[in-house]
Amino acid sequence: MLNRVRSKERDVILDSITEGVFTVDSNWRITSFNRAAEEITGIPRAKVLGQKCSDILRADVCETKCALRETMGTGKPIISKAVHIVDARGERHAIAISTAVLKDKSGKVIGGVETFRDMSLVEQLRKEISHSYSFEDILSRNHQMQNLFAVLSNIAESNTTVLIVGESGTGKELFARAIHNISSRKDKPFIAVNCGALPDTLLESELFGYKAGAFTDAKKDKPGRFALAEGGTIFLDEIGDISTALQVRLLRVLQEKVYEPLGSVSSVKADVRIITATNKDLDKLVEADKFREDLYYRINVVKLAIPPLRDRKEDIPLLIDHFIGRFNHLHNKNINGVTDQVLATLLEHDYRGNVRELENIIEHCFVLCQGEIIERKHLPASFQTTADTGYPDIKKAVTLEEMERIFITHALRQNNGNRTAAAKQLGIHKSTLFRKLKSLNIEL
Repeated sequence: MLNRVRSKERDVILDSITEGVFTVDSNWRITSFNRAAEEITGIPRAKVLGQKCSDILRADVCETKCALRETMGTGKPIISKAVHIVDARGERHAIAISTAVLKDKSGKVIGGVETFRDMSLVEQLRKEISHSYSFEDILSRNHQMQNLFAVLSNIAESNTTVLIVGESGTGKELFARAIHNISSRKDKPFIAVNCGALPDTLLESELFGYKAGAFTDAKKDKPGRFALAEGGTIFLDEIGDISTALQVRLLRVLQEKVYEPLGSVSSVKADVRIITATNKDLDKLVEADKFREDLYYRINVVKLAIPPLRDRKEDIPLLIDHFIGRFNHLHNKNINGVTDQVLATLLEHDYRGNVRELENIIEHCFVLCQGEIIERKHLPASFQTTADTGYPDIKKAVTLEEMERIFITHALRQNNGNRTAAAKQLGIHKSTLFRKLKSLNIEL
Protein backbone atom coordinates (compact mmCIF):
# COMPACT_ATOMS: atom_id res chain seq x y z
CA MET A 1 0.00 0.00 0.00
CA LEU A 2 2.79 2.39 0.98
CA ASN A 3 4.73 1.59 -2.20
CA ARG A 4 1.66 2.34 -4.35
CA VAL A 5 1.22 5.72 -2.63
CA ARG A 6 4.89 6.54 -3.16
CA SER A 7 4.61 5.45 -6.80
CA LYS A 8 1.66 7.79 -7.36
CA GLU A 9 3.50 10.65 -5.67
CA ARG A 10 6.51 10.01 -7.91
CA ASP A 11 4.28 10.00 -11.01
CA VAL A 12 2.69 13.31 -9.98
CA ILE A 13 6.12 14.86 -9.54
CA LEU A 14 7.41 13.50 -12.86
CA ASP A 15 4.28 14.63 -14.72
CA SER A 16 4.84 18.20 -13.53
CA ILE A 17 8.22 18.30 -15.30
CA THR A 18 8.21 19.80 -18.82
CA GLU A 19 11.05 17.55 -20.00
CA GLY A 20 10.49 13.92 -20.93
CA VAL A 21 11.63 11.54 -18.19
CA PHE A 22 11.81 7.75 -18.07
CA THR A 23 13.56 5.26 -15.83
CA VAL A 24 14.79 1.74 -16.53
CA ASP A 25 15.77 -1.19 -14.37
CA SER A 26 18.97 -3.21 -14.71
CA ASN A 27 17.38 -5.19 -17.58
CA TRP A 28 16.65 -2.01 -19.56
CA ARG A 29 12.90 -2.34 -18.95
CA ILE A 30 11.06 0.97 -18.60
CA THR A 31 9.72 1.45 -15.06
CA SER A 32 8.32 4.99 -15.38
CA PHE A 33 7.39 7.30 -18.24
CA ASN A 34 6.10 10.82 -17.59
CA ARG A 35 3.50 12.89 -19.44
CA ALA A 36 6.05 15.00 -21.32
CA ALA A 37 7.68 11.79 -22.60
CA GLU A 38 4.26 10.68 -23.89
CA GLU A 39 3.79 13.99 -25.72
CA ILE A 40 7.26 14.01 -27.31
CA THR A 41 7.18 10.38 -28.44
CA GLY A 42 3.45 10.14 -29.12
CA ILE A 43 3.32 6.83 -27.22
CA PRO A 44 1.01 6.37 -24.18
CA ARG A 45 2.55 5.33 -20.88
CA ALA A 46 0.54 2.12 -20.68
CA LYS A 47 2.22 0.81 -23.84
CA VAL A 48 5.80 1.43 -22.74
CA LEU A 49 5.98 0.24 -19.15
CA GLY A 50 7.88 -3.01 -19.04
CA GLN A 51 9.21 -2.55 -22.59
CA LYS A 52 12.88 -2.11 -23.52
CA CYS A 53 13.74 1.56 -24.02
CA SER A 54 15.44 0.88 -27.38
CA ASP A 55 12.18 -0.56 -28.74
CA ILE A 56 10.28 2.59 -27.73
CA LEU A 57 12.62 5.47 -28.54
CA ARG A 58 14.31 3.93 -31.59
CA ALA A 59 17.09 6.52 -31.30
CA ASP A 60 20.02 6.67 -33.70
CA VAL A 61 22.41 5.87 -30.81
CA CYS A 62 20.50 2.98 -29.24
CA GLU A 63 22.50 0.23 -30.94
CA THR A 64 25.90 1.90 -31.14
CA LYS A 65 26.53 4.55 -28.46
CA CYS A 66 23.64 4.32 -25.99
CA ALA A 67 24.10 7.21 -23.54
CA LEU A 68 22.22 5.47 -20.72
CA ARG A 69 24.27 2.29 -21.14
CA GLU A 70 27.46 4.38 -21.04
CA THR A 71 26.34 6.14 -17.86
CA MET A 72 25.35 2.90 -16.12
CA GLY A 73 28.71 1.43 -17.05
CA THR A 74 30.87 4.37 -15.97
CA GLY A 75 28.66 5.97 -13.33
CA LYS A 76 29.24 9.34 -15.01
CA PRO A 77 26.21 11.40 -16.13
CA ILE A 78 25.86 12.68 -19.69
CA ILE A 79 24.46 16.17 -20.21
CA SER A 80 22.54 17.43 -23.27
CA LYS A 81 23.66 14.91 -25.87
CA ALA A 82 21.97 15.59 -29.21
CA VAL A 83 20.29 12.53 -30.77
CA HIS A 84 17.32 11.71 -33.00
CA ILE A 85 14.37 9.46 -32.15
CA VAL A 86 11.50 8.09 -34.23
CA ASP A 87 8.05 8.88 -32.79
CA ALA A 88 4.81 6.87 -32.99
CA ARG A 89 4.03 8.35 -36.42
CA GLY A 90 7.39 7.28 -37.78
CA GLU A 91 8.69 10.86 -37.88
CA ARG A 92 12.25 11.70 -36.89
CA HIS A 93 12.70 14.15 -33.98
CA ALA A 94 15.78 15.93 -32.67
CA ILE A 95 16.09 15.70 -28.88
CA ALA A 96 18.72 16.49 -26.26
CA ILE A 97 19.18 13.79 -23.63
CA SER A 98 20.76 13.70 -20.17
CA THR A 99 21.40 10.52 -18.18
CA ALA A 100 22.16 9.46 -14.60
CA VAL A 101 22.25 6.22 -12.59
CA LEU A 102 19.69 5.09 -10.02
CA LYS A 103 21.01 3.55 -6.81
CA ASP A 104 19.36 1.87 -3.82
CA LYS A 105 20.04 2.79 -0.20
CA SER A 106 23.18 0.68 -0.14
CA GLY A 107 24.61 2.47 -3.21
CA LYS A 108 24.06 -0.40 -5.61
CA VAL A 109 23.12 0.57 -9.18
CA ILE A 110 19.56 -0.65 -9.83
CA GLY A 111 18.81 1.22 -13.03
CA GLY A 112 19.06 4.52 -14.82
CA VAL A 113 17.12 7.68 -15.57
CA GLU A 114 17.06 9.63 -18.80
CA THR A 115 15.58 13.06 -19.40
CA PHE A 116 15.05 14.51 -22.85
CA ARG A 117 13.70 17.68 -24.38
CA ASP A 118 12.32 18.23 -27.85
CA MET A 119 14.80 20.17 -30.02
CA SER A 120 12.70 20.14 -33.21
CA LEU A 121 11.76 23.81 -32.86
CA VAL A 122 15.36 24.78 -32.14
CA GLU A 123 16.53 22.80 -35.18
CA GLN A 124 13.85 24.42 -37.35
CA LEU A 125 14.78 27.91 -36.15
CA ARG A 126 18.45 27.16 -36.79
CA LYS A 127 17.64 26.14 -40.37
CA GLU A 128 15.50 29.26 -40.87
CA ILE A 129 18.26 31.50 -39.51
CA SER A 130 20.83 29.76 -41.70
CA HIS A 131 18.57 30.15 -44.73
CA SER A 132 18.03 33.85 -43.95
CA TYR A 133 21.76 34.46 -44.02
CA SER A 134 22.68 32.26 -46.96
CA PHE A 135 22.95 32.55 -50.71
CA GLU A 136 23.60 29.26 -52.47
CA ASP A 137 26.51 27.86 -50.38
CA ILE A 138 27.62 31.25 -49.00
CA LEU A 139 26.78 32.07 -45.40
CA SER A 140 26.87 35.60 -43.97
CA ARG A 141 24.88 38.06 -41.89
CA ASN A 142 27.37 40.87 -42.56
CA HIS A 143 25.85 43.95 -44.21
CA GLN A 144 28.54 44.13 -46.91
CA MET A 145 27.97 40.49 -47.83
CA GLN A 146 24.20 40.98 -47.77
CA ASN A 147 24.65 43.85 -50.24
CA LEU A 148 26.56 41.45 -52.52
CA PHE A 149 23.79 38.85 -52.19
CA ALA A 150 21.27 41.51 -53.25
CA VAL A 151 22.98 42.14 -56.61
CA LEU A 152 24.01 38.60 -57.53
CA SER A 153 20.69 37.79 -59.20
CA ASN A 154 20.95 40.83 -61.47
CA ILE A 155 24.56 39.98 -62.30
CA ALA A 156 23.63 36.37 -63.07
CA GLU A 157 20.90 37.44 -65.51
CA SER A 158 23.43 39.32 -67.63
CA ASN A 159 26.20 37.72 -69.65
CA THR A 160 28.88 40.24 -68.74
CA THR A 161 32.32 39.43 -67.35
CA VAL A 162 32.78 39.63 -63.60
CA LEU A 163 35.90 40.32 -61.57
CA ILE A 164 35.85 38.99 -57.99
CA VAL A 165 38.50 40.44 -55.69
CA GLY A 166 39.36 39.34 -52.19
CA GLU A 167 42.01 37.73 -50.05
CA SER A 168 42.77 34.01 -50.28
CA GLY A 169 40.17 31.93 -48.50
CA THR A 170 37.31 34.44 -48.67
CA GLY A 171 35.21 32.27 -50.98
CA LYS A 172 35.71 33.79 -54.43
CA GLU A 173 34.94 30.51 -56.19
CA LEU A 174 31.72 30.15 -54.16
CA PHE A 175 30.55 33.50 -55.53
CA ALA A 176 31.46 32.45 -59.07
CA ARG A 177 29.51 29.19 -58.67
CA ALA A 178 26.56 31.05 -57.19
CA ILE A 179 26.42 33.36 -60.22
CA HIS A 180 26.56 30.35 -62.54
CA ASN A 181 23.96 28.35 -60.58
CA ILE A 182 21.30 31.07 -60.79
CA SER A 183 22.03 32.05 -64.38
CA SER A 184 20.51 30.77 -67.61
CA ARG A 185 23.72 28.76 -68.07
CA LYS A 186 23.15 26.68 -64.91
CA ASP A 187 22.49 23.46 -66.87
CA LYS A 188 25.81 23.80 -68.71
CA PRO A 189 29.31 23.18 -67.27
CA PHE A 190 31.07 25.31 -64.66
CA ILE A 191 34.82 24.96 -65.19
CA ALA A 192 37.28 26.38 -62.66
CA VAL A 193 40.95 26.99 -63.51
CA ASN A 194 43.62 28.14 -61.06
CA CYS A 195 45.84 30.23 -63.29
CA GLY A 196 48.52 30.52 -60.63
CA ALA A 197 48.99 26.78 -60.30
CA LEU A 198 50.38 26.10 -63.80
CA PRO A 199 53.39 27.44 -65.74
CA ASP A 200 52.51 29.65 -68.69
CA THR A 201 53.08 27.06 -71.44
CA LEU A 202 50.94 24.44 -69.74
CA LEU A 203 48.24 26.96 -68.87
CA GLU A 204 47.87 27.99 -72.51
CA SER A 205 47.26 24.41 -73.69
CA GLU A 206 45.06 23.80 -70.64
CA LEU A 207 42.82 26.75 -71.51
CA PHE A 208 42.67 26.45 -75.29
CA GLY A 209 43.53 22.79 -75.96
CA TYR A 210 45.74 21.52 -78.76
CA LYS A 211 45.72 19.57 -81.99
CA ALA A 212 47.53 16.31 -82.63
CA GLY A 213 51.13 17.03 -83.65
CA ALA A 214 51.19 20.49 -82.05
CA PHE A 215 54.23 19.31 -80.04
CA THR A 216 56.18 16.09 -79.51
CA ASP A 217 53.83 14.32 -77.09
CA ALA A 218 50.58 15.56 -78.68
CA LYS A 219 49.39 12.20 -80.05
CA LYS A 220 45.74 13.25 -80.40
CA ASP A 221 43.52 16.29 -80.11
CA LYS A 222 42.78 17.50 -76.60
CA PRO A 223 39.97 19.96 -75.85
CA GLY A 224 40.85 22.87 -73.58
CA ARG A 225 38.91 24.27 -70.63
CA PHE A 226 37.12 26.78 -72.87
CA ALA A 227 35.83 23.91 -75.01
CA LEU A 228 34.73 21.98 -71.90
CA ALA A 229 32.90 25.06 -70.62
CA GLU A 230 31.03 25.62 -73.90
CA GLY A 231 27.61 27.10 -73.18
CA GLY A 232 28.47 27.47 -69.50
CA THR A 233 30.88 29.42 -67.33
CA ILE A 234 34.66 29.40 -66.98
CA PHE A 235 36.15 30.70 -63.75
CA LEU A 236 39.73 31.94 -64.02
CA ASP A 237 41.12 32.21 -60.50
CA GLU A 238 44.31 34.18 -59.77
CA ILE A 239 44.03 36.01 -63.09
CA GLY A 240 46.77 38.41 -61.94
CA ASP A 241 49.36 35.64 -62.24
CA ILE A 242 49.16 35.06 -66.02
CA SER A 243 51.89 36.35 -68.33
CA THR A 244 51.43 39.29 -70.67
CA ALA A 245 51.67 36.92 -73.68
CA LEU A 246 48.76 34.85 -72.42
CA GLN A 247 46.90 38.04 -71.56
CA VAL A 248 46.87 38.90 -75.27
CA ARG A 249 45.24 35.57 -76.17
CA LEU A 250 42.69 35.93 -73.41
CA LEU A 251 41.87 39.46 -74.57
CA ARG A 252 41.04 38.09 -78.04
CA VAL A 253 38.56 35.63 -76.52
CA LEU A 254 36.85 38.48 -74.67
CA GLN A 255 36.79 40.82 -77.67
CA GLU A 256 36.06 38.47 -80.55
CA LYS A 257 34.61 35.41 -78.75
CA VAL A 258 37.04 33.10 -80.59
CA TYR A 259 40.29 31.27 -79.79
CA GLU A 260 42.74 28.95 -81.52
CA PRO A 261 43.88 25.62 -80.01
CA LEU A 262 47.65 25.10 -80.16
CA GLY A 263 48.64 23.78 -83.57
CA SER A 264 45.33 24.77 -85.17
CA VAL A 265 45.04 26.90 -88.31
CA SER A 266 41.40 27.81 -87.74
CA SER A 267 39.57 29.63 -84.96
CA VAL A 268 36.95 28.13 -82.64
CA LYS A 269 33.93 30.12 -81.54
CA ALA A 270 33.52 30.40 -77.75
CA ASP A 271 30.09 30.67 -76.15
CA VAL A 272 31.38 30.92 -72.60
CA ARG A 273 30.80 33.36 -69.78
CA ILE A 274 34.07 34.43 -68.15
CA ILE A 275 34.36 35.13 -64.42
CA THR A 276 37.79 36.03 -63.07
CA ALA A 277 39.17 36.42 -59.57
CA THR A 278 42.34 37.66 -57.91
CA ASN A 279 43.82 38.39 -54.51
CA LYS A 280 46.19 40.94 -56.01
CA ASP A 281 45.79 44.67 -56.65
CA LEU A 282 45.34 44.75 -60.44
CA ASP A 283 45.42 48.56 -60.49
CA LYS A 284 49.00 48.47 -59.22
CA LEU A 285 49.90 45.70 -61.67
CA VAL A 286 48.55 47.85 -64.53
CA GLU A 287 50.60 50.82 -63.32
CA ALA A 288 53.70 48.60 -63.23
CA ASP A 289 53.01 47.34 -66.79
CA LYS A 290 52.58 43.78 -65.50
CA PHE A 291 48.92 43.55 -66.47
CA ARG A 292 47.43 44.85 -69.71
CA GLU A 293 45.16 47.83 -69.19
CA ASP A 294 42.81 46.84 -72.04
CA LEU A 295 42.37 43.35 -70.57
CA TYR A 296 41.79 44.85 -67.11
CA TYR A 297 38.91 46.95 -68.42
CA ARG A 298 37.47 43.93 -70.22
CA ILE A 299 37.35 41.74 -67.14
CA ASN A 300 36.41 44.55 -64.76
CA VAL A 301 32.93 45.27 -66.14
CA VAL A 302 31.31 44.18 -62.85
CA LYS A 303 33.48 44.03 -59.75
CA LEU A 304 32.64 42.17 -56.53
CA ALA A 305 34.85 42.92 -53.51
CA ILE A 306 34.57 40.23 -50.84
CA PRO A 307 35.46 41.48 -47.34
CA PRO A 308 37.93 39.42 -45.28
CA LEU A 309 36.62 37.43 -42.32
CA ARG A 310 38.28 39.78 -39.81
CA ASP A 311 35.94 42.52 -41.11
CA ARG A 312 32.81 40.41 -40.67
CA LYS A 313 33.30 38.63 -37.37
CA GLU A 314 29.56 38.49 -36.81
CA ASP A 315 29.66 35.60 -39.32
CA ILE A 316 31.99 33.47 -37.18
CA PRO A 317 29.30 31.83 -34.97
CA LEU A 318 27.24 31.11 -38.10
CA LEU A 319 30.21 29.58 -39.91
CA ILE A 320 31.26 27.53 -36.86
CA ASP A 321 27.77 26.01 -36.69
CA HIS A 322 27.88 25.29 -40.44
CA PHE A 323 31.29 23.58 -40.30
CA ILE A 324 30.32 21.52 -37.24
CA GLY A 325 27.27 20.24 -39.12
CA ARG A 326 29.39 19.34 -42.15
CA PHE A 327 32.16 17.61 -40.18
CA ASN A 328 29.66 15.70 -38.05
CA HIS A 329 28.44 14.15 -41.28
CA LEU A 330 31.92 13.55 -42.72
CA HIS A 331 33.47 12.16 -39.52
CA ASN A 332 30.36 10.40 -38.21
CA LYS A 333 30.50 12.35 -34.94
CA ASN A 334 27.89 14.07 -32.81
CA ILE A 335 29.56 17.31 -31.69
CA ASN A 336 27.01 19.89 -30.53
CA GLY A 337 29.07 23.08 -30.53
CA VAL A 338 31.91 24.97 -28.88
CA THR A 339 32.35 26.34 -25.37
CA ASP A 340 31.96 30.06 -24.75
CA GLN A 341 35.70 30.25 -24.20
CA VAL A 342 36.39 28.71 -27.62
CA LEU A 343 33.89 31.05 -29.28
CA ALA A 344 35.51 34.05 -27.61
CA THR A 345 38.97 32.89 -28.70
CA LEU A 346 37.84 32.38 -32.30
CA LEU A 347 36.15 35.79 -32.33
CA GLU A 348 39.44 37.36 -31.24
CA HIS A 349 41.52 35.80 -34.04
CA ASP A 350 42.40 37.82 -37.18
CA TYR A 351 42.17 35.03 -39.82
CA ARG A 352 44.79 35.78 -42.43
CA GLY A 353 43.50 32.66 -44.18
CA ASN A 354 39.91 33.85 -43.82
CA VAL A 355 37.00 31.37 -44.00
CA ARG A 356 39.30 28.58 -45.17
CA GLU A 357 41.43 29.05 -42.04
CA LEU A 358 38.38 28.89 -39.76
CA GLU A 359 37.28 25.71 -41.52
CA ASN A 360 40.71 24.15 -40.97
CA ILE A 361 40.62 25.12 -37.28
CA ILE A 362 37.25 23.43 -36.77
CA GLU A 363 38.43 20.31 -38.61
CA HIS A 364 41.52 20.22 -36.38
CA CYS A 365 39.23 20.35 -33.33
CA PHE A 366 37.16 17.46 -34.71
CA VAL A 367 40.23 15.26 -34.83
CA LEU A 368 41.01 15.87 -31.14
CA CYS A 369 37.50 16.18 -29.67
CA GLN A 370 36.09 12.89 -28.41
CA GLY A 371 33.12 14.39 -26.59
CA GLU A 372 30.16 16.51 -27.64
CA ILE A 373 31.62 19.98 -27.05
CA ILE A 374 34.77 21.49 -28.54
CA GLU A 375 36.93 22.93 -25.75
CA ARG A 376 39.90 25.30 -25.68
CA LYS A 377 42.32 22.34 -25.42
CA HIS A 378 41.12 21.05 -28.80
CA LEU A 379 42.22 24.23 -30.62
CA PRO A 380 45.55 24.28 -32.53
CA ALA A 381 48.68 24.95 -30.46
CA SER A 382 48.90 28.56 -31.65
CA PHE A 383 45.66 29.33 -29.78
CA GLN A 384 46.82 27.97 -26.44
CA THR A 385 48.90 31.08 -25.68
CA THR A 386 47.21 33.89 -27.56
CA ALA A 387 48.92 37.27 -27.45
CA ASP A 388 46.95 40.41 -26.67
CA THR A 389 45.37 41.85 -29.84
CA GLY A 390 43.76 44.92 -28.33
CA TYR A 391 40.36 43.33 -27.82
CA PRO A 392 38.78 43.15 -24.37
CA ASP A 393 40.07 40.37 -22.14
CA ILE A 394 37.81 37.66 -23.54
CA LYS A 395 39.98 34.71 -22.57
CA LYS A 396 38.17 34.53 -19.23
CA ALA A 397 35.19 36.82 -19.67
CA VAL A 398 32.87 35.02 -22.06
CA THR A 399 29.47 36.35 -21.07
CA LEU A 400 26.88 37.69 -23.49
CA GLU A 401 27.90 41.17 -22.32
CA GLU A 402 31.48 40.51 -23.41
CA MET A 403 30.29 39.23 -26.79
CA GLU A 404 28.35 42.47 -27.27
CA ARG A 405 31.45 44.46 -26.33
CA ILE A 406 33.51 42.54 -28.91
CA PHE A 407 31.08 43.18 -31.77
CA ILE A 408 30.54 46.85 -30.86
CA THR A 409 34.26 47.55 -30.45
CA HIS A 410 34.98 45.79 -33.74
CA ALA A 411 32.30 47.80 -35.59
CA LEU A 412 33.61 51.08 -34.17
CA ARG A 413 37.14 50.23 -35.27
CA GLN A 414 35.95 49.37 -38.77
CA ASN A 415 34.18 52.72 -39.02
CA ASN A 416 36.96 54.80 -37.43
CA GLY A 417 34.85 55.61 -34.38
CA ASN A 418 31.82 56.79 -36.40
CA ARG A 419 28.95 55.70 -34.15
CA THR A 420 26.22 56.24 -36.75
CA ALA A 421 28.03 54.07 -39.29
CA ALA A 422 28.83 51.46 -36.62
CA ALA A 423 25.17 51.29 -35.56
CA LYS A 424 24.13 50.78 -39.19
CA GLN A 425 26.66 47.98 -39.60
CA LEU A 426 25.41 46.30 -36.41
CA GLY A 427 21.81 46.60 -37.56
CA ILE A 428 20.70 48.66 -34.53
CA HIS A 429 19.49 52.23 -34.03
CA LYS A 430 22.20 54.72 -33.10
CA SER A 431 20.40 55.58 -29.85
CA THR A 432 20.58 51.87 -28.92
CA LEU A 433 24.31 51.91 -29.63
CA PHE A 434 24.77 55.01 -27.44
CA ARG A 435 23.00 53.26 -24.54
CA LYS A 436 25.15 50.15 -24.97
CA LEU A 437 28.35 52.22 -25.09
CA LYS A 438 27.38 53.69 -21.75
CA SER A 439 26.17 50.46 -20.13
CA LEU A 440 29.18 48.46 -21.35
CA ASN A 441 31.58 51.28 -20.41
CA ILE A 442 33.14 51.41 -23.88
CA GLU A 443 35.33 54.44 -24.41
CA LEU A 444 35.96 55.78 -27.90
